[in-house]
Amino acid sequence: MACTSLPKHSLPFLQASIPTRNPHSPTLTIISKLSQSQIYGLKLSSPSTRLVPSSSLPPRTPMCAKVSKGDVPPSFTLKDQDGKNVALSNFKGKPVVVYFYPADETPGCTKEACAFRDSYEKFKKVGAEVIGISGDDPASHKAFSKKYRLPFTLLSDEGNKVRKQWGVPSDLFGTLPGRQTYVMDRNGVVQLVYNNQFQPEKHVEETLKLLKSL
Repeated sequence: MACTSLPKHSLPFLQASIPTRNPHSPTLTIISKLSQSQIYGLKLSSPSTRLVPSSSLPPRTPMCAKVSKGDVPPSFTLKDQDGKNVALSNFKGKPVVVYFYPADETPGCTKEACAFRDSYEKFKKVGAEVIGISGDDPASHKAFSKKYRLPFTLLSDEGNKVRKQWGVPSDLFGTLPGRQTYVMDRNGVVQLVYNNQFQPEKHVEETLKLLKSL
């Protein structure tokens, strides 16, 4: 079938429906910017987008997942107050209480550590291990443990790597490392996640209550 070319002046209705593109138009500027952005998780791409081979892109940094009830948390190996490496897997087969706290020798953290100390026999009675973790170095942990006669393990998470891996939230608008406690059963599955920055002793009460029900 032959194609017939019509003169431009014979299609006035088509010409009127095509807007004139103004490069200085603010509307076009907004659309251009949105095409390079992400809105509510949807990536918008313009027709002029150039595909880049995945091999040339920088590696993505994985986001840290938040450890929740029912999860098996990431394992770790950290130094204790005596400078010895301690792995979470060392405690497999028994309930474990892992409590993250801001820092040695602070009022709330001292109160919390002493509360775990005073109830330590109750934890032993149910066969549970207690592990405290903060960003302090082993020397600080050793002095803190000796001063308050702490009978349990303190681990040094310098750089807060494990804290980030577990997704422990910060407090006071991100200025203070969070105070959060996890209770794992004999299979390493988290059965309790408890966060209370301003009532440190409540961490002991809540963990013992849960351990007695396992």
